[in-house]
Amino acid sequence: MDPQKISSKGVRNTEENEETMNRRINRLTLHLNPVQHLDIPVHPLELLTCAAKVKAINVSTVTLSEYMRGKHRDIQEQVFAYFNARPELQTPIEISKDEHRELCMKQLVGLVREGGIRPFRYVVDDPAKYFAIAEAVGSVDMSLGIKMGVQYSLWGGSVINLGTKKHRDKYFNGIDNVDYPGCFAMTELHHGSNVQGLQTVATFDPLTDEFIVDTPNDGAIKWWIGNAAVHGKFATVFAKLMLPTHDTKGGVTDMGVHAFIVPIRDMKTHKTLPGVEIHDCGHKVGLNGVDNGALRFRSVRIPRDNLLNRFGDVSRDGKYTSSLPSINKRFAATLGELVGGRVGLAYSSVGVLKIAVVIATRYSLLRQQFGPPKQPEVSILDYQSQQHKLMPMLASTYGFHFATLHLVEKYSEMKKSRDEELIGDVHALSAGLKSYITSYTQKSLSTCREACGGHGYAAVNRFGSLRNDHDIFQTFEGDNTVLLQQVAGLLLKQYREKFRGGPLTVTWNYLRQSMNSYLAQPNPVTARWEGEDHLRDPNFQLDAFRYRTSRLLQSVAIRLQKHSKTLGGFGAWNRCLNHLLTLAESHIESFILEKFIEAVKNCPDESSRAALKLVCDLYALDRIWNDIGTYRNVDYVAPNKAKAIHKLAEYLCFQVKNIARELVDAFDLPDYVTRAPIGVQTPSEAYSQYTQNVGF
Repeated sequence: MDPQKISSKGVRNTEENEETMNRRINRLTLHLNPVQHLDIPVHPLELLTCAAKVKAINVSTVTLSEYMRGKHRDIQEQVFAYFNARPELQTPIEISKDEHRELCMKQLVGLVREGGIRPFRYVVDDPAKYFAIAEAVGSVDMSLGIKMGVQYSLWGGSVINLGTKKHRDKYFNGIDNVDYPGCFAMTELHHGSNVQGLQTVATFDPLTDEFIVDTPNDGAIKWWIGNAAVHGKFATVFAKLMLPTHDTKGGVTDMGVHAFIVPIRDMKTHKTLPGVEIHDCGHKVGLNGVDNGALRFRSVRIPRDNLLNRFGDVSRDGKYTSSLPSINKRFAATLGELVGGRVGLAYSSVGVLKIAVVIATRYSLLRQQFGPPKQPEVSILDYQSQQHKLMPMLASTYGFHFATLHLVEKYSEMKKSRDEELIGDVHALSAGLKSYITSYTQKSLSTCREACGGHGYAAVNRFGSLRNDHDIFQTFEGDNTVLLQQVAGLLLKQYREKFRGGPLTVTWNYLRQSMNSYLAQPNPVTARWEGEDHLRDPNFQLDAFRYRTSRLLQSVAIRLQKHSKTLGGFGAWNRCLNHLLTLAESHIESFILEKFIEAVKNCPDESSRAALKLVCDLYALDRIWNDIGTYRNVDYVAPNKAKAIHKLAEYLCFQVKNIARELVDAFDLPDYVTRAPIGVQTPSEAYSQYTQNVGF
């Protein structure tokens, strides 16, 4: 080739590269400082130009709120009104650990004895009402919500659910009116999630007709026991029941973990009883209004009647009887009765998320910053980045609301019917929703703080206390990672049942269709459909979610079978653990979407239904986009469709932004409940209230 031509071509390339580079530099400079480049035409923010294309949704906050409220909103308002009328019982921003504990106890006793709210009466008879009270109380102070949960759901619930009539007759009134403050002593220093591995023992002594409760080593010390450090007088202690073998060797037989009522303090003097050792677990990351303590037992004797004997009993002559044939069956039945704690945590976690989303959204609508040159500043929620942070979160909050309402309904039905199939469904749903929602809420609390900038860092605006107090929700009542594994295990069990031709329970019924139709080769035509009507079709959305779950289930089942040949069952499970956790999360997301779609369909008001459809679509498409790699890897979604999903999700964020104020107002949380100056309902009062907090 002619060297001269090569040289001239190189010059042209260099000139073109320089021109391109200069154009990019000019464009970047324009973005950074548009005012200095008035010779270049400046266009308003894209989000403003597209506003004209949006068909406005006229949302009636009152109508939407009525649909959202639920039938027990009245008792929540009683709780709110009680504390609003008693400023001396409201938790100040700065308070010491010891003062917070005493205030928490006063709050609980006052609510029960003066306010006339008796949560314990609803634990068994009307659980939905109890959970509504718990959500409201947690909104006042999360420490108070947990203390109430320890008293009534854990300590009281164990007596009612694991005991028999004699226990109810003896303890109900004292628990109800807080004369018998108590603890739930399950977790030990060395064992938490693995309850069957607990080491505390309760040995029957036939000579005195008593159980002797012992802490055999330091690893068996009961740890993190709420109400133990200061206020508790009783504890439900979970221990291995040991029966004498009556042979010449004087041995004992381990009958498995059972629950026992153990008094820990004198009813009159409040002094620690002989053989009981109590220590304070000290200052925590959050929830310092709850007095967590550690308990050690040194040959503490309790009457035989203190065995909570619903699932297993010991006679006067030391014989064991049970309606259930094995240790594992009894253990499963015992833990099954305690599933209400997980239901309550999932439900309460949504309440925390609502508060955070309300504060962050209202502030983002209020705060103005930057904007087009020579024009008024725009609110920070007008920025796409802020919408991307908060609007999918707002949509998820609505989805979680409907999913947990369904869970509470199923739990209430289970308590009445005792139906075995329903028990299995509630166990799976409570484990999955508790894990998924509390993890999501915890991440969202940090996102809300960041979205509110420096003002989100002020303690008075609550993100710090909400984040710290809620953090432990991911751990107690079952560590989230452990609970997700339980969901994955149940999915695999149903998968095997499907191939055996057995029946699938309600929660898993979609697997029967999905395993046949969803796992066929993806349709290359529908994989390319990108129209808005198709992407917003609930059938497409639900199919996509269920396809992902089915694909994950099938692939992990194959992997487990393969690895178990060389690694054994435990090793194979551990090798596939991340895959299993993703499977469980996918199933829970599918369930949430299903209940969200049902809630949209059942909404009687047209404008409210349109608003709910908008946030439901955002929830669905945001989740699909977040895991778009999974769909692309199996050609379920073609590249053009993936791009359309992303584009529509961003556009839906913008549309939800336009009705964000109405959506958060529909949660019906008064300012004296949210208690954040930057998140008040009346924007004109926000900064004045905020400045008053520092003395202006």
